[in-house]
Amino acid sequence: MAMMIDTLHRVFTLQTKHSTYQMKADELGVLLHTYYGEKTDHSDKGLLCYRSDRGFSGNPFELGTSDRTYSLDSLPQEYSGFGTGDYRITALRVRNQDGSQAVDLRYTGHRVEKGKYGIPGLPAVYAEETEAETLVLCLRDACSGLEVELYYGILEELDTITRAVKITNRGNKAVFLEKAASMNLDWEYGDFQWISFYGRHSMEMHVQKTDVHHGIQSVGSVRGISSHQYNPLLLLCERGANETMGSCYGFSFVYSGEFLMELEKDQLDRTRLLCGIHPDNFSWTLEEGETLWLPEVIMTYSDRGLGKLSGNFHRVIREHICRGKWRDKRRPILINNWEATYFDFTGERLITIAREAKKLGIELFVMDDGWFGKRQDDNSGLGDWVPNEQKLDCTLQELAGRIVAEGMEFGIWLEPESISVDSDLYRSHPEWAVEIPGRRPCLSRNQLVLDFSRRDVQAYIIETITELLQGIPVTYVKWDFNRAICDKFSGLLDSGRQGEFSHRYVLGLYSVLETLIENFPEILFEGCCGGGGRFDAGILYYMPQIWCSDTTDAIERLGIQYGASFGYPVSAMGSHVSTVPNHQTGRITPLSTRGCVAMAGTFGYELDIEQMTPEEKEEVRKQIAIFQTYAPLIQKGVYYRLSSPLEGTCTVWEIADPDGREALVSAVYHHAEANPVPVRARVQGLRDELYYRLRLHEDFAEKYPERTLPYGFGPDETISGAALRQYGFVVPDAADGFQAWQISVEVCGEG
Repeated sequence: MAMMIDTLHRVFTLQTKHSTYQMKADELGVLLHTYYGEKTDHSDKGLLCYRSDRGFSGNPFELGTSDRTYSLDSLPQEYSGFGTGDYRITALRVRNQDGSQAVDLRYTGHRVEKGKYGIPGLPAVYAEETEAETLVLCLRDACSGLEVELYYGILEELDTITRAVKITNRGNKAVFLEKAASMNLDWEYGDFQWISFYGRHSMEMHVQKTDVHHGIQSVGSVRGISSHQYNPLLLLCERGANETMGSCYGFSFVYSGEFLMELEKDQLDRTRLLCGIHPDNFSWTLEEGETLWLPEVIMTYSDRGLGKLSGNFHRVIREHICRGKWRDKRRPILINNWEATYFDFTGERLITIAREAKKLGIELFVMDDGWFGKRQDDNSGLGDWVPNEQKLDCTLQELAGRIVAEGMEFGIWLEPESISVDSDLYRSHPEWAVEIPGRRPCLSRNQLVLDFSRRDVQAYIIETITELLQGIPVTYVKWDFNRAICDKFSGLLDSGRQGEFSHRYVLGLYSVLETLIENFPEILFEGCCGGGGRFDAGILYYMPQIWCSDTTDAIERLGIQYGASFGYPVSAMGSHVSTVPNHQTGRITPLSTRGCVAMAGTFGYELDIEQMTPEEKEEVRKQIAIFQTYAPLIQKGVYYRLSSPLEGTCTVWEIADPDGREALVSAVYHHAEANPVPVRARVQGLRDELYYRLRLHEDFAEKYPERTLPYGFGPDETISGAALRQYGFVVPDAADGFQAWQISVEVCGEG
């Protein structure tokens, strides 16, 4: 049973397969948070909440002088309000008609709904009616009439609970929201560390573990996008937790705009976590009867460490966020011309690349930036989605047709949210650009942003892109966005509503994407924002994969993809093999290593195939054969981080069959040492009682015939899953700099 409700004591217990979540409406109607963690019974944990008379922590008026131990400042709450006695960070702050900012929410009722709730205009986890239940708890501020409904989606088998909030003005005066978080979660006790993911353009998803200390700690974005700098993913774990041990909590914000995830450890060593739209650029006017839905948060818990926590996220996002034809289908192996040509190409050059790629087994050719308008560099042309036939030497339809005739699928790059100052569109509609009247705008790559909060802009983009895509045999679209948003202002919002711009922009973007994927269900859309600048669960609702980073260097990608793996599945990570010296770092790595790293993603190529040697081309053929063999396992298997690129000399990861009968172990040496310490891979996810054979892949075995795996392990030897888990095998040493190994683990019988 996923939900147990004690109506007499107003206790609400949510159960997943391995976790329990509980709330209680107390005698004053305050909704308390009483438990989240390891699965337990539905007894009232609110009875164990600690109360004490604390100086300078006030007491609700209705208690009079009878109880000084009751204070909103120290009780664990489910959704806190500002200005009525709770001095910690709070979930909801409003400005009332009289200028006051107080909001006091009390429980008024609840309801249970079959299946998983949806959110109008926003992405959210979806599920069949038999896979989920929804609990709605209703709170109300008696003075203003503001109603807050807390939505909980319980996906029992996935150990996942989702949170969302619906705010409605039931009063007769306008209420102004100034902060509205999607989630508030309090822990009465615990010595925690939190893991966040920081970075910059081309260097995203660095892992940072920090002690939760007294005071306020946060990550967030005010860039109009979820950002390269901080990802809307946060993990909280007990001290000492690792990949396989310890209690861990995970929170993923299903939103592609500005966000804030903040923690506070208070005077009583209690921890509060908030997650929601960043308040710095947010305000929202609710007139009488109006409603605002807030974005969703995915919550999951693991008592078996970070690996299980990540696995929960992977399955939810892969199966209950991503949608459509391409959710489960193997993604085509592609070649993108960007790093081969940049803006310097002709139609004939593109056809030649496609023809040569087809010979190697590559399936999809993607034409990147530079094919449209006056676009010879990144200073002009954005917004003018008219093919440059002089540059292509033909029409776009003819070019796409010739590439398809070569036996390749055809894909195309777009950046619909941006507009160049030097463009026909800007000259025709300067009011469509995001600019503040009377101020000079901040340029980035000499481009501005189209105001997607405007319905006329949305309609124009839908019409233009639809007309473009209908005219060509396209199966893939790379949707890019290459700047952050500033100068936030919309000409269609009055002065009192400009704080709504950032959220309305995201809603507009989602509306456009929803229409386009409905119009073109056969097309594989890939999200991109200068790489990982908008790598979040919200975009994955519309596009099942995201270009992970503009860095294609294999060694840098080890860390980027490692960080992303904590919250996102391999099937969501766009990853390509590029040339050497690498265009971002100048590093030279073996082609085998570049292939190995790219296979921990959607897999493709981004290089000048005409410059490859016959030996390199043969190696590409073998890489493609390996990927095609293991693609179902890579896309749908269980991912394990066996060692970290942040430590030691070798990064090792594994993808295992959910049934435990097969695994692919990949290892890349990122640091060379003299007289190295052996690197041991303790294989996870196998079945203890079964026996397995280890095999070095053919291309590696041919290149390094002197290597065996493990040392002294013959080709006919087998070993148990228990031994591989408990003891592991030793990865062969690095034969060359930045050496990679791919090892298959295949079941061959029972002991």
